[in-house]
Order: sequence, then structure tokens, then C-alpha cells
Amino acid sequence: MQYYDDQDLPKFGAIAEDNKELADSFFKWYGQVFQDAELTKREKNLIALAVAHAKQCPYCIDAYTEASLESGCSKGEMMEAVHVAAAITGGATLVHAVQMRNKADGLSM
Repeated sequence: MQYYDDQDLPKFGAIAEDNKELADSFFKWYGQVFQDAELTKREKNLIALAVAHAKQCPYCIDAYTEASLESGCSKGEMMEAVHVAAAITGGATLVHAVQMRNKADGLSM
């Protein structure tokens, strides 16, 4: 059985069936977040694509690949955004080695 089904993404709006007020609030806020402001919608799509990869959300990867292409991003720009996410994720993992080293040093003394 496959857990991820790309046909499920369009069903996301169904979350409103269980709590319309909260879902409506979320979708209103979500829509506002992606409007042009200090950052363009195009820039926000690239950020969302990078975050989608860092969070490993296949639904978001699909959605923001499409949104990035529609907003004029090239595959090269998209790949570069993914590399930024990978570098930050990798760095965030590695910086925790300081904690490991501190603990190991404390136990070794």
C-alpha cells in the first residue's frame, strides 16, 4: 500500500468539514501570506519549495514546484533553492554535534 497519493492534495480543503471556522481562518491567512508584499509571490514560492523539501512534504513539493514554474522560476532556480534548504538542514544537524561533543567531553573527564 502506498501512503502518499498525489490525488489527495486537492482534497486538502475537506479539512473544513470538521471545523469550518478554523479552516477558513487558516486558508484566509495562508492566502494572505502568498500575496505580493515585501517579497514577491515568486520569491515566496521558491521559499515554500525549499521548505517543502526540508520538511519532506511530497504534497507541498508538488504544489510549490507547480507554483514556482507558474510564477516564472526556472528549474535551475528551483534546484538552487533546494540546495539552500539542504545546506541549512545539514548545518542544523551538524551544529548539534557541539552538544554531543560537550556531553562526551563531560562523561570522559
